[in-house]
Amino acid sequence: MISDSDIESYWEEADTPEQALARLYAGNRRFVAGNMLAPRRNIEHLQQIAGGQRPFAAFLGCADSRVPVEIIFDQGFGDIFVARVAGNIVSAEVVGSLEFASELLGVKVIYVLGHTACGAVTATVKGEEVPGLISSLFYHIKPAVRMARGDLQRSIVENARIQAQLLAETSSVIAKRVRAGLLVVAAGVYDLASGLVTPIDLD
Repeated sequence: MISDSDIESYWEEADTPEQALARLYAGNRRFVAGNMLAPRRNIEHLQQIAGGQRPFAAFLGCADSRVPVEIIFDQGFGDIFVARVAGNIVSAEVVGSLEFASELLGVKVIYVLGHTACGAVTATVKGEEVPGLISSLFYHIKPAVRMARGDLQRSIVENARIQAQLLAETSSVIAKRVRAGLLVVAAGVYDLASGLVTPIDLD
């Protein structure tokens, strides 16, 4: 059953990075408990924001079909800006997209979301020959696999951590807003079995 506090936590404005993170985690708790508001997911709201967007958070997520970020965090149209790529890896295009969300849209959080049973990380750990350009993902993920000594679950965690640190430290646009207290870069791992997102310490 959805409580009044659940409803209030969604509709409260996220004016600070801390409030934005709290809103995300409150949404994930609703998702896990089966008490989703499924807010702002109708054609009427979409039509209201057709002229412009003002998301409060941005995500770098995996392209895996089991990782629909808006649903996992129980958000609606216009709430979050999402860049998705297999292995949730940082590239120039991803950085540019998230800089756009930060500088021009004013998001308060940039969140790197890894997930259990990630195919890209699993393939990197196995190190087997793959067709086409799939192996181009491995270059970005191998540092995490080395750090985790080949352990899959730890590699998933380390990959999300490393990608978040890259965003925070290599983008002058993002770093400037972090220093000013206008933005926070965070990371976590989404568990496919439970739906729960567990935060990762980036310090």
